[in-house]
Amino acid sequence: MQTININYINPKKGAKLLDLGCGEGRHCFGAYMHSDLDVFGFDMSKEDVQKALNNFEEFNENSPSKSCSFGVTDARKLPFSDNSFDYVICSEVLEHIIEFEEVISEINRILKPGGTFAASVPKFFPEWICWKLSKAYQEMPGGHVRIFKYKDFKKSILDRGFSFKKRHWNHALHSPYWWLQCLLWDTKEKSYIIKKYHDFLVWDMMKKPFLTKMLEFILQPIIAKSVVAYFKKK
Repeated sequence: MQTININYINPKKGAKLLDLGCGEGRHCFGAYMHSDLDVFGFDMSKEDVQKALNNFEEFNENSPSKSCSFGVTDARKLPFSDNSFDYVICSEVLEHIIEFEEVISEINRILKPGGTFAASVPKFFPEWICWKLSKAYQEMPGGHVRIFKYKDFKKSILDRGFSFKKRHWNHALHSPYWWLQCLLWDTKEKSYIIKKYHDFLVWDMMKKPFLTKMLEFILQPIIAKSVVAYFKKK
């Protein structure tokens, strides 16, 4: 399940793409399978990076025309030279970082002129409900330190050398799952209704029935879990 749509980036053959805050590598694998790219996945979590490496080894998809590598780094001080990448994606990361403006400036530095930056963050209203339902959700170690309003999120990126390309929403059917977790926080591991809703999401992801696709399309503007925006470096 990917939040950023690789098709909207339209990566070119032989280009370099960085997934900053790659976690266990879901967007890296999607980009790697999409095109003949050199994909780099970096995260501050050694555990997640190791899982991404293990997942890629199990993936067992090697090609001389593309590559996928992983590493550990601080997003506020990236170990890359200026104008190194054609594309940078950053999915559900900036809401975790107090100094997120520094990260955006670093992304601008390492992107080539005309390069594409794609970022997703939790949509304001569904995230606000999570915060209201559970204080523990707010206080999780490494959790969210802010709720972005879309206009402020967009302006923070535009003010740091980018122009706007497009926006969309994603994962509307996932918001109720998180609301249930927040509502039943202390018993969520044993909750029957949470387990069944999770099973439904897995079924929906695997089967992709028309009915739920239409339902999610209708709900996206209201309760999408994520807002995704695409920018171009000036």
